[in-house]
Amino acid sequence: MRMPESLRELDWELPHTFMGLDEVASDLAKAKVVIMPVPYEATTSFGGGTGSGPSAIIDASRYIELYDQELDTEPADVGIATLPSLMLTGAGPQEALEELRAAYDRVLDAAPGRFVIMLGGEHSISSAPMLAWADRLHTEGKRLTVLQFDAHTDLRPEYEGSPYSHASVMSRAQDRVEIVAVGIRAITSDEMRLVRKSDSIHVFMADNIHTGDGWMDDVMSRLGEDVYITFDVDGFDPALVPSTGTPEPGGLQWYPVLKLLRRVFDERNVHGVDIVELAPIPGLSAPDFLVAKLAYKMIGYKFNEGG
Repeated sequence: MRMPESLRELDWELPHTFMGLDEVASDLAKAKVVIMPVPYEATTSFGGGTGSGPSAIIDASRYIELYDQELDTEPADVGIATLPSLMLTGAGPQEALEELRAAYDRVLDAAPGRFVIMLGGEHSISSAPMLAWADRLHTEGKRLTVLQFDAHTDLRPEYEGSPYSHASVMSRAQDRVEIVAVGIRAITSDEMRLVRKSDSIHVFMADNIHTGDGWMDDVMSRLGEDVYITFDVDGFDPALVPSTGTPEPGGLQWYPVLKLLRRVFDERNVHGVDIVELAPIPGLSAPDFLVAKLAYKMIGYKFNEGG
């Protein structure tokens, strides 16, 4: 709520908004960034808990410093509006994703020009914003590239009987977008055959990108001008983020990820982002802080005037 002037100087806790911003700094009418929490969880296949991910990210963000020493600025100065959590229908995964697609389009229409970061929840929700941006760019004669950070390719046509599973999210979009997947280290033989015969799916396996930075040039060469980023936090090594449903050893590290992200934001037009699959572990807050800082770093890169 908007606090009366006479009460503002009292020692209240930080607001429950991303980065703990007050009502002025988080005003949707003026903010350049919109945080969209979607705590949806229905098709997780091993560990659960992703439904608690968005709130854990937002809670941790309230205690992160606003100043970013890498950029020598406070990215929050652009304004960051935090929407209430979007609660999707329990009628089934297909119905939930159709509902999310309609809601995401409405957010884009209500806040034109804003940079939307969707916080999940399981990875299945990412198909909605990916396809929303693919459709919008298609009307302009452009094709979207999805930059996917992930341990898994998520290209199964269906998983456990559902084509709307978290393990099938990239399959839902593969005919509509270019895919550049980074950090992969768990893939089925069928998915590998699909990747090898496809001209629009490019996979950078984790075991091939741990020496030097040359691979980043290869990633950049595969990206089109218009990019959407989907970031499954199991792309990180589980030593950094054990709080996820299906952790895989040998994952990505913090600084190389940031180095690539900064290049992407500097050299491409990034339209939107989602960050998914954080499954908070009670008493272990470090992964929550890492993911919150990841979102804040991307805001800083998006609006970095220094390039």
